[in-house]
Amino acid sequence: MKVGIFGGTFNPPHMGHLIVAESVRSRLDLGKIIFVPSFISPHKQDRATATGEDRLAMVRLAIGGDSRYDVSDLELRRGGVSYTVDTLTEMAKGYPGDDLFFLLGMDNLLEFDTWKDPQRITELATIVVMTRPGFAAPEQPPMEGMMLMYCDVPEIAISSTAIRESVGRGESIRFLLPEAVEEYIYRRRLYRQD
Repeated sequence: MKVGIFGGTFNPPHMGHLIVAESVRSRLDLGKIIFVPSFISPHKQDRATATGEDRLAMVRLAIGGDSRYDVSDLELRRGGVSYTVDTLTEMAKGYPGDDLFFLLGMDNLLEFDTWKDPQRITELATIVVMTRPGFAAPEQPPMEGMMLMYCDVPEIAISSTAIRESVGRGESIRFLLPEAVEEYIYRRRLYRQD
């Protein structure tokens, strides 16, 4: 089976995450996409986040029991800084014989060569670069000989940061994320400034 791995803070997961995941799943005929909320992202350590438990619960609500999607608590259980190479190493053990596809935003591609053991990442999974508004594909990949697969996805101008800020200001976030996730945020009083 072809398995997509979609990592991120998902703080919170929103419609943009779901739309691009479905676009990649459909275009590449992936059997499943697994969302992997990070414990501590090496690139976002200074940003306020909901707890791992809350972010995991929100991803579960966002995918709503759809069998083509799953969520893994691997990075949350492991703790510490979440490095992609460590996650893919574990995923390869958990899905022997399956082909792994690592979903990467165009913005992250530009700094990919600074990640922990990027060469090993390319050996563990096919790198699927999702287009992103405002970012053009580089003429050369960040590492010599790096094989990339580009996937055009819809340009969705929704960000988790903007959602958190809207909640903090008491503004509506309706239709930016699944209704169950919106209800969870309000019930748990996440991202509020009081």
